[in-house]
Amino acid sequence: MERFAPLLLIVLAAGLAFVLCLVLRPLMMRYALARPNARSSHRVPTPQGGGIAVLAGAFLALGLALAFVPMDAGARQGLVLVMAASTLLAVVGAWDDIRPLSPAPRLPLQFLCVGIVVFYAAPDVRLLPETLPLWAERGLALVAGAWFVNLVNFMDGIDWITLAGLVPLSGAIALAAGYGIVDPATGLLAAALLGGLLGFAPLNKPVARIFLGDVGALPLGLLGAYLLYRLAGTGALTAALILPLYHVTDSTITLFRRLARGEKVWQAHRSHFYQQATDNGFKVIEIVTQVGLLNLVLIGLAALSIIVPALWAQLACLLAALALAGALLRRFSRKRAQP
Repeated sequence: MERFAPLLLIVLAAGLAFVLCLVLRPLMMRYALARPNARSSHRVPTPQGGGIAVLAGAFLALGLALAFVPMDAGARQGLVLVMAASTLLAVVGAWDDIRPLSPAPRLPLQFLCVGIVVFYAAPDVRLLPETLPLWAERGLALVAGAWFVNLVNFMDGIDWITLAGLVPLSGAIALAAGYGIVDPATGLLAAALLGGLLGFAPLNKPVARIFLGDVGALPLGLLGAYLLYRLAGTGALTAALILPLYHVTDSTITLFRRLARGEKVWQAHRSHFYQQATDNGFKVIEIVTQVGLLNLVLIGLAALSIIVPALWAQLACLLAALALAGALLRRFSRKRAQP
């Protein structure tokens, strides 16, 4: 049972998420309809809130694993806390979907949820114990986690783009658990998340019939951050930096550009490189395919950084990943050559 638990979780979570998307869609059409505006990428009113189905499918499947798969009490408690923090963040996102929140209440609530994960769900994780004191490391983890929560939300601007980032990431960490790189409980969470995303995928494919919404993007960002934090805590810090590199570089460069222009960075915009690509002649399916393919290559580089632990190999893998991500950003920022 334990051996096949991750595969069963993927299948079960995918099935639950798909069915829940179909069930919830009429309700979202009535109460959570995203209408197009000048900063939108979609052209017709589309229901948002599919993240509810993704989380529910993943967490219901993971709950069964908690009931039937043997694991130590600490690992079980960690998963429960991660699910609780993600659920709280989903409530914040749902509120923001229905009645937009200002940054004043939103950011403290996000930091609260990330803090639950960093300080209570993963208290044993150390990243640089010989370099940084615990308080500094936890502070950096808190800020990085909050940024990852927001960048996943910022990057959720076209169909399948979040799946192109989180499906390879969660799949890679589920696979890493199979090889004993991360602990089994983290592998189960990754498998459940992967299944939930795959169940949502058919209804979010271009042109999407339903969006994740903030109710999905925010907690998915927290789950992704937790998985990467767990991976980094095994000593695979370089791999954890490489896996989400496209989403991190696109969102971070865009943030600093907007700050330099004096823009209100919390407001909706169309400045991300993937959004520029839609204006530069790329079809949505082409954009997400290229992002997804890049992420598969990044998985290979992350794996290589784990296999060859020498410092030169870590730096080479990270530099290669940065170069590939930069090349794709550059491609998206330029007008597509006409045939």
